[in-house]
Amino acid sequence: MAISTISFDMNGTITQGRFVDLVWGEGIPTLYAQSRRIPLEKAKEFVFGEYAKVGEQRTDWYDIRYWFRQFGLGEDWTGLLMGFRNEVAPFPEAVEVLEEMGKEYRLVVTSNASRDFMDIELAAAGLDGYFSNLFSCTSDFGEVKKTPEVYARVCQALSISPQEMAHVGDHPLFDFTAPSQLGIKAFHLDRTAATDGDFVVRDLKEFMTKIRSDHHQSRPKEVP
Repeated sequence: MAISTISFDMNGTITQGRFVDLVWGEGIPTLYAQSRRIPLEKAKEFVFGEYAKVGEQRTDWYDIRYWFRQFGLGEDWTGLLMGFRNEVAPFPEAVEVLEEMGKEYRLVVTSNASRDFMDIELAAAGLDGYFSNLFSCTSDFGEVKKTPEVYARVCQALSISPQEMAHVGDHPLFDFTAPSQLGIKAFHLDRTAATDGDFVVRDLKEFMTKIRSDHHQSRPKEVP
């Protein structure tokens, strides 16, 4: 069955990670330090400790609203995200690839990030207009990681079979193994060149080339 839809992971795939790192690693600790009038390093020690107590296996860990409530930081979480929006940057090849692939396929984002981050980050990077749908594991499905079940729900929402989707992302388990188990044509994006294989790509241009190659090979030959 021909691929009609391309799913992209977000952070580490189409956008670089500095924005996210700054929000969690600098922005929230700074607000906490200011609110408690304590040194920043002491605030970081406390905040990072609280992050660790919750852990990545709970959806609260990804929810900036939860942490604003937890730390008594008020309600202006949007202001914090917007304050770092100039740090958002797409990978160099992202715009060109999305422009080209958008001519042939429906493009969506499937990410572990919360929708609060997704909306601001994609808009700041100038990428939001390329996608027909955005799917957040935590915000939309109440899951902390992308599992085969999450991808099944994405396909269901799009009214397609898994065989009609391709996905690319930088996590070998959540962006390659999980969707592959469902029958999605998945690729592991490894910009470090630490791994190799038929379904490993170094950048999004290589991913586009492989998808196009498979697409042309799958087309029926014309009868002479």
